[in-house]
Amino acid sequence: MKALVTGATGFIGRHLTEELERRGNEVSCLVRKTSQSRELQNIGVHLILGDCRDKTTLEKAVEGMDYVFHLAGVITAQTWEAYYLANTVGTRNLLEVVAERNPTLKKFVFVSSISAAGPSEKGRGLNEDDPARPISNYGRSKLLAEEAVLGHKEKLPAVILRPPNVLGPRQRELFESIKLIKRRILPLVGTGEPQTSLCYVGDLVDALILVAESDEARGKTYFIAHPEPYAWGEITGAVAEALGIRRFFLKVPFSLQMVLALISETSSRLTHEKPFLTRESVIAAKRYYWIYDASKIERELGFVPKVALKEAIAKTVAWYRERGAI
Repeated sequence: MKALVTGATGFIGRHLTEELERRGNEVSCLVRKTSQSRELQNIGVHLILGDCRDKTTLEKAVEGMDYVFHLAGVITAQTWEAYYLANTVGTRNLLEVVAERNPTLKKFVFVSSISAAGPSEKGRGLNEDDPARPISNYGRSKLLAEEAVLGHKEKLPAVILRPPNVLGPRQRELFESIKLIKRRILPLVGTGEPQTSLCYVGDLVDALILVAESDEARGKTYFIAHPEPYAWGEITGAVAEALGIRRFFLKVPFSLQMVLALISETSSRLTHEKPFLTRESVIAAKRYYWIYDASKIERELGFVPKVALKEAIAKTVAWYRERGAI
């Protein structure tokens, strides 16, 4: 396949790009002038300068492509306008240019988020037929982007995937947690009961390629998640186990996490960098359930994630150890 990947310098996008390249595909990546793209150059993909927020930069990027994997967007921002421009307008721009310049495209794969669906009820995972009720600006902007994708389904063969919390090498928040736990500092997250669905990044990449190649997936929306929900404490416990740590010097409660998040947000406004932690994310983990029923993609396409929590964490810790990062 000839594939265009947006957001290829990000966590999921980098893994997807590497796997597409490994499978012998011709891969192009849309990157901004400010993107850290040296690692992409090293794996031999074609880089195209452009920005989804600027339609005029997209025309040459989409021409001749068989598949477009759209992952570019903003996860944390200071204003609604920043979320809307990057996630909603950026997606609309790309859809419109593809429809105009490459109407024979085989598949437009949009990577959305569980944030577009909103939190689940206690004891029941949301499915794709449940009404979406996002509670964050990020989630609202992604839901509007989903609506734009579905609005083009008569013109373009499109599919939407909603990943949950994704684990794996290069996942920023997980890496920061690993470093904290290695220092024997344990964040106390959640209520102690299952609160979140998870997915290993390698499984998500397999699902992305599967829906791209499947005619059955056209016009559909799918959750992607391991069948078992987890407590947040199980994640930190798996990290501690992988690191061989049994005792901690400091446990960080919810109140202190909120203080640290406020400091992080204040610092980010001064440095114009992404905050390490936000109050919104701390509250989301403490008060809400993020559990999703991903059986639809198994019924229709036969896809089931293979990697459960402990294996995902073990693979991630091993990856960082091999590179001397921890």
